Amino acid sequence: MIISIASGKGGTGKTTVATNLAVALGNDVQLLDCDVEEPNAHLFLHPILTATDTVTTPVPVVDEDKCTFCGQCGEICAFKAIVVVGETVLPFHELCHSCGGCMAVCPVEAITETGRELGVIESGHSHGVDFVHGRLRIGEAMSPPLIKAVRARTRPDGLTIIDAPPGTSCPVIAAMKGTDFVLLVTEPTPFGLHDLKLAVGAVRALGLPCGLVVNRADIGDDAVANYARQEGVPILMEIPFDRRIAEAYSRGELVVTALPEWKPKFVKLFEAIAAIVRHTGAKSE
Repeated sequence: MIISIASGKGGTGKTTVATNLAVALGNDVQLLDCDVEEPNAHLFLHPILTATDTVTTPVPVVDEDKCTFCGQCGEICAFKAIVVVGETVLPFHELCHSCGGCMAVCPVEAITETGRELGVIESGHSHGVDFVHGRLRIGEAMSPPLIKAVRARTRPDGLTIIDAPPGTSCPVIAAMKGTDFVLLVTEPTPFGLHDLKLAVGAVRALGLPCGLVVNRADIGDDAVANYARQEGVPILMEIPFDRRIAEAYSRGELVVTALPEWKPKFVKLFEAIAAIVRHTGAKSE
């Protein structure tokens, strides 16, 4: 089973839920931190990293001795990542989506590909959890290819928990697509409700079952609970605004370690998710 933990906005407690759920369930669990622009699951898991791999994406290289400057490469590129100006070809690698179209249409085979570094993938283990995260190269704008490379590390068996990026844009879709269940983490505030609506819309566009964790559930108002009831989105866990939880978080500690009474609550959360997945018959790609 693959569970993606997401949120419409940052700061709701998404990583807190992901890390504590993984550790509460013990061995044979994999955690993929796909928030590659700002990964922080490692701050709570403190994993022993055993491997680092560089991830690249193919981008065009033009041999101007062969090029006839016909301009077909620029015409096919929807992202204007390659442009012919007079007798000069200008590839803009930062805009390239690595589709290979320019290379395919070149009539004189003047275009080949080389790898452009996107970032690194680091893997290791902690608390019996198989840990993988990606780190996007500083200044890099294209995070989905790196997220897909992290997703490619998904084990074929067992349980995989994905800590998705915040928001509802392309990186989030790359982290959620093809999972069995999306667990959305929100807070009972006007901002939380606004972004929750966007997140639920994205999940439904992908045709995935989802449920809610409401963090800091005893502040704010009932608007999130009312929305969840109206939309038929089950609230699977509520986490109170507890000073002890906040203190553990500030020290980089896991809630299930600092407050052991929370471990069975996260186990119960997983059991509720598993029941929904069985009922809906969801299948991961």
